[in-house]
Amino acid sequence: MDINITEDKNNALLNRREIKFTVKFEGPTPSRNDVKGKLVAMLNVSLDLMIIQKMDSVYGMQELSGYAKIYEDAARMTQVERDYSIKRNVIPEPEPEVVEVAEEAEVVEE
Repeated sequence: MDINITEDKNNALLNRREIKFTVKFEGPTPSRNDVKGKLVAMLNVSLDLMIIQKMDSVYGMQELSGYAKIYEDAARMTQVERDYSIKRNVIPEPEPEVVEVAEEAEVVEE
């Protein structure tokens, strides 16, 4: 997966950076969480302060274009963004693996 930032501007009124990007990939379309993780690593920002607003596939190509917003603080993000947008961008915590123990019932014949 190769990410290219096409536009990066600062929105001082809303205390955020607005990023437009393109992603070139092979195989299945990458998930929002995969793209978000790679963008966070590229831009060296906090995972909790980034919102990926949209990701659109380019017809006939293995490419997508997207728009992300990076806030300076969480208070401003919750003030500006809608609840569904924040919920959509929360990366789920991995669930601990449950080890199933097979219980063998012993039948005693007397």
